Amino acid sequence: MLEEVERWLSDRSWSVADRPLHRILAAKRATGQTVSVVLPALNEEATVGEIVSVIRRDLVLRAPLVDEVVVVDSGSTDRTAETAAAAGATVVHRDAILPRIPAVPGKGEVLWRSLLVTRGDVVCFVDADLREFSSDFVSGIVGPLLTDPAVHLVKAMYDRPLGAAAGQGGRVTELMARPLLNMHWPQLAGFVQPLGGEYAARRSLLERLPFPVGYGVELGMLVDALHLVGLDALAQVDVGVRKHRHQDGQALGRMAAAIYRTAQLRLARGHLVRPSLTQFERAGAGFEPRTYSVDTEERPPMAGVAEYRARRVA
Repeated sequence: MLEEVERWLSDRSWSVADRPLHRILAAKRATGQTVSVVLPALNEEATVGEIVSVIRRDLVLRAPLVDEVVVVDSGSTDRTAETAAAAGATVVHRDAILPRIPAVPGKGEVLWRSLLVTRGDVVCFVDADLREFSSDFVSGIVGPLLTDPAVHLVKAMYDRPLGAAAGQGGRVTELMARPLLNMHWPQLAGFVQPLGGEYAARRSLLERLPFPVGYGVELGMLVDALHLVGLDALAQVDVGVRKHRHQDGQALGRMAAAIYRTAQLRLARGHLVRPSLTQFERAGAGFEPRTYSVDTEERPPMAGVAEYRARRVA
């Protein structure tokens, strides 16, 4: 590990307990910054309501840390939108945001569009499939941004149990993302959960970043932020344990391919071949190939979108 990263781990890795809520609230009042929480959601009826309820109870009603909770529905076919709205979130459908640009499937697409329907100086992203959710996931990663002006992006770090096996989650992280970061961007080797969906950043940074539309958004954002603001502007906070729905092996394969492609684009800009991934499923006595295109499209920095600039002027 680079000496620079060893120092960063000491200086920029914290626990949620390092910043008590009263200290974060005092910093928020003193600076006048506002906080938006965004939950990208696709068929998360079983979990999204509880997450919204906990955030509103702990960080809106009991302590005025969060100014808005927005669920961006990515085309759910269940009652995700109704459940989120009943819990108190503002719910917006992905396709209703920036309609002149047709939406494509993908988590990164939803996060990118969310910048147009939120107003917080600090934007906090939280996955909508978390179970046994704690508001520490929000206050923990928002805290450094409100108390330290030198910090621009904060990732949550946590244990990720896989069933009864402690620490066995995050398979794509260990098999794809971590090797890529260590080999090509060793300054980022200190991140415990580089692909984690819980992170917060200053709007002033997010609006300058391109967003991979699919699963590569977290890796792409880390790499691009490193180049834009430097390692010392990035941080991580230990928030405990993350429990969520785990995907099957083939879904993880597609995720890994998208992440690899995101890395590849950053290593060689201008590579225009649109890749695909072929997987196999048993069909009768043999195996049937299934080919999937891998997400490569990215949305430009939001600061360059006319509708976004017009809203800021207004």
